Amino acid sequence: MTAPLLEVKKLCAWYGRAKILYDVDLEVGRGEVVALMGRNGAGKSTTFKAVMGLLERIEGEVEFRGASLRGCEPYRIARQGLGYVPEDRRVYTGLSVLENLEVGRQPPREGAPQWTADKLFGVFPNLREMPHRAGGSMSGGEQQMLTVARTLMGNPCLVLLDEPSEGLAPKIVEDMANMILELKKEGLSVLLSEQNLHFAHLVADRAYVIEKGHVRFRGTIAELADNEEARRAYLSM
Repeated sequence: MTAPLLEVKKLCAWYGRAKILYDVDLEVGRGEVVALMGRNGAGKSTTFKAVMGLLERIEGEVEFRGASLRGCEPYRIARQGLGYVPEDRRVYTGLSVLENLEVGRQPPREGAPQWTADKLFGVFPNLREMPHRAGGSMSGGEQQMLTVARTLMGNPCLVLLDEPSEGLAPKIVEDMANMILELKKEGLSVLLSEQNLHFAHLVADRAYVIEKGHVRFRGTIAELADNEEARRAYLSM
């Protein structure tokens, strides 16, 4: 079998003295879309931050493309081909769409899809219509698309998408799902954190469910959709 692109083993993480993650194990294969699911506060965003080297205290192992990321600075992790789209978007509000994309540019990377602004406009047609619009004058959904596109300009092998459907209008959520499917066709691997099972079911191959920092379920997205006990215990509001 092909080795996982991303492998997380017995990952523990803390905010100060508060332990948030407990022996989290997960993996993402090449060309795969995997959903990390759970309610607010379950540990999804903390898992992403730990993988990206953004937390001061972690234990366990994170391997990407066969190499350990332990102790790596976030910018070095990004340069190895791991993209990260945070939940709070963080576009450069004073820069145009094209300028935001240019900020994210990295050289082409072996084993990863290669992106240009023109190619991204094919995946994000809304952005094509506003190349010179300032990031600060865009809607929340447009900013979300721009943040993903800017990350792709780094030519990553795998992208972490934190709550991509959160707070978006239904039409934008549909556009976001179509965008993820287009990225999968390009060969990009995606790990997304999500609460919305319907959205995850549209795009994901497999799912992990996290609750209070523990992984409580792992399996295909179809198996999760059919598992009423797991859905009621860990996903229902």
